[in-house]
Amino acid sequence: MDIYEPLQQVSMWGDSFKVEGGLNSIASPMLLVNTTTSMENKSEYIPHEPSEPSEVNQETTNKDVSKVLRRLAQNREAARKSRLRKKAYVQQLETSRLKLMQLELEIGRARKQLQGMCTDNALDTTFMGSPETINPGIVAFEIEYGNWVDENHRRNEELRNVFQANASEVQLGQVVQNVLNHYTDLFRLKAEAAKADVLYLISGVWKPSVERLFLWIGGARPSQLLNLIVPQLDPLTEQQLASIKKLHLSSQQAEDALSQGLEKLQQSLVQDMAVDPFSATNHGFQMAIAIRKFEALESFVSQADHLRRETLIYMSRILSTHQAARGLIALGEYFHRLRTLGSRWTSRPCDSVISPRITP
Repeated sequence: MDIYEPLQQVSMWGDSFKVEGGLNSIASPMLLVNTTTSMENKSEYIPHEPSEPSEVNQETTNKDVSKVLRRLAQNREAARKSRLRKKAYVQQLETSRLKLMQLELEIGRARKQLQGMCTDNALDTTFMGSPETINPGIVAFEIEYGNWVDENHRRNEELRNVFQANASEVQLGQVVQNVLNHYTDLFRLKAEAAKADVLYLISGVWKPSVERLFLWIGGARPSQLLNLIVPQLDPLTEQQLASIKKLHLSSQQAEDALSQGLEKLQQSLVQDMAVDPFSATNHGFQMAIAIRKFEALESFVSQADHLRRETLIYMSRILSTHQAARGLIALGEYFHRLRTLGSRWTSRPCDSVISPRITP
């Protein structure tokens, strides 16, 4: 089966993973007599198999076993209670973090209003939901995405160190797979965020401003990522070049199909909103239809992330382990630089732009 077939199926959007011892051999007669007499006198004391000591030993053994079993049961119960306390503690921490996030957002919004700064209406309507509430699914995504970014940076550094240390093929391949799996975790987080508020996810407000410039349906274009990775992989065989070219073409076709489908949805929404204000049309009914169309955006995000994931997987299959590591290092560095650039842009001084002085 053609490995690119799943990518091509996306085109449908365009139309609607003992001591032993002995006696001395020589002995005196008196010693022998005494010994014999002693043995005769003691003959009546020939020991028999004791019965009572055996019962005592058995009772002692039973007590010891009971103590061990009781101690094990106590340990299990203590461990169970410890797990419950830990679970409750973690849940309490998560709840506290959500509340803290809500407070920080409210403080930030109030500060902007007091300073007379321009507020982002899209952020107020999609992220906040309303001036008084916060979508808990979006708050959870913000927290988890921040953790994902930190972990992604750590894994990229680990991959770089293993790569530069000329590690074995097996070890390098394991780290490469860990990085790929981490990207899959991101797509899972985004799917949950899309269920909470797909408009928030597509708007890109969860990304730095510079990254939003290259946003395509909630992420980067797979074809652009290929253009970024391929120059870092020289030398490539002719067969690899042919496979990459085919993958790039399939990605572009799928992107075009999704873009066309999204454009048709947008046009349909515009038509739904463009109604005669003086007509007797039921606006509540039209709003319900429009909301259902907005919900369809979740499928576009899902298909776009599926395309990104499959492109990364197929690319790793085309390349050797060494080449795949180089490509993932380049990809991680690219996103890290975008975030750094966005951070410097937002923190630049307000008076950094100086108007030219006009002399009379």
